Amino acid sequence: MTDGTFEAFRKAEALMAQRRPLDALRELKQVLDEAGEAPSVQLLAGRAYLGSAQLNRAEEAFRKVLDLDPSDHYARFALGKTLQRQGRLPESLAQLRMAVAMHPSPEYQEALGEVKARLALGN
Repeated sequence: MTDGTFEAFRKAEALMAQRRPLDALRELKQVLDEAGEAPSVQLLAGRAYLGSAQLNRAEEAFRKVLDLDPSDHYARFALGKTLQRQGRLPESLAQLRMAVAMHPSPEYQEALGEVKARLALGN
């Protein structure tokens, strides 16, 4: 990554922290062009896509991260949340179960419980 690319990445991270995913995606354009295969770049892009309801793009980004690093529990969690928002609950359940098994954080467990409850209710 060049210095300019790294600065754009850091600015996109800051914009995500401020809950400004569309602005973060504008900053990430250059980063994606120059370093788009880096898992950290795909993860940040996925978060920005998810935050701006670009669910197909978010799913693609999180799957790229998992292709590169299947043990990335956050990418599994985020993919599970993305699939949940798409109404693909059985797929979401599988990803969230793996995320919880890898890293049993309360946030992951809560998301898993929510999907299990929705499936039990039939929606």
